[in-house]
Formats: sequence, structure tokens, C-alpha cells
Amino acid sequence: MTKEPQRLNIALKRKRSYGEVFMTNSELAVAPMHRLCKKAGADRVSEAAAKELAKALESIGIKIAKEALDFAMHAGRKTIKAEDIEIASKKVMEK
Repeated sequence: MTKEPQRLNIALKRKRSYGEVFMTNSELAVAPMHRLCKKAGADRVSEAAAKELAKALESIGIKIAKEALDFAMHAGRKTIKAEDIEIASKKVMEK
């Protein structure tokens, strides 16, 4: 009987390089958040600020998606259309 060698699960930690894109607990990547802040005129954006923006945008996006789903279901559809998103975003953003 031949024995299979035991495999060791070793997690190697490495430092993130500058500018590397990575995901937070959010569905949105941090790098685009940096770009959005820079488009808004910021010279520098902290990592924490980019993560916080991702969380805020995800929260708003979920609210809009839920409203859009309500509109689609009201219209007897299972598919969310662009018009549903338009109406829902106006409704959510006015609050």
C-alpha cells in the first residue's frame, strides 16, 4: 500500500502593491472609487475613504434595485428594465 504524501495548507501572506485592485466586503471594487473621487476633483484619496464610498454607493444601489423590482413586479414582469431603474433612482434620490 502506497502512502500519499500529506499536503500542508500554508497561507502565504504578501503585501499589496500600490494601485492593486482588491475587493472589500462590498460588491464594488475600491479602485473605481478612487477614480470617482479624483473625477470630483480630489488630489489624493485615502483607502478608507474609497472603501466608505463603495459602501455608501452599494447601499444606495440596493435601495434603487429594490424599488425597481417593485415597479417591475407591479407591471407584471420579472425583469427589471432601464425605465424601472430611472423611476426608482429618482424616487430614492429625492428622499
